[in-house]
Amino acid sequence: MTAEQTRSALVRFYDALAQRDAETMAAMYAPDARFEDAVFRLRGEEIARMWRSLLGRAREFSVTYTIAQAGPDRGAVEWTARYLFGGRRPRRVVNVILSELRFENGRIVEQTDRFDFPRWAAQALGGPGRWFGRFGWFQRAVARKARRGLGLPPP
Repeated sequence: MTAEQTRSALVRFYDALAQRDAETMAAMYAPDARFEDAVFRLRGEEIARMWRSLLGRAREFSVTYTIAQAGPDRGAVEWTARYLFGGRRPRRVVNVILSELRFENGRIVEQTDRFDFPRWAAQALGGPGRWFGRFGWFQRAVARKARRGLGLPPP
């Protein structure tokens, strides 16, 4: 892919995210793609399952993004997600994320999202997240629960 094609693919992907179109997003991944962030380490169809689940249950969800870099077969996007998280007493979350994506044959083969997990945990989980969000054991516990929520085995 040229830099211009990469930019176009990034716009398509993040526009789909902003429109909560998980199917368009899922179709942009290669069958053996890898996704990683502070909570998930996923492969292939697991990635589509994550987006479908997250976008399907998100409330008051909005996304803004800026393409930070678009080169041949690689790109980086800074995006901010705003949404309500949780059940009975949902909490407002503003999560600022840096995504780095790699493409092969026009499809995403690798995506790494970076965000401040302790900051996210404090917003999304309240007191426990504020108190324990900086500890690896807490992050692993959140990851296990998130995988269970997708119907996936523990990492």
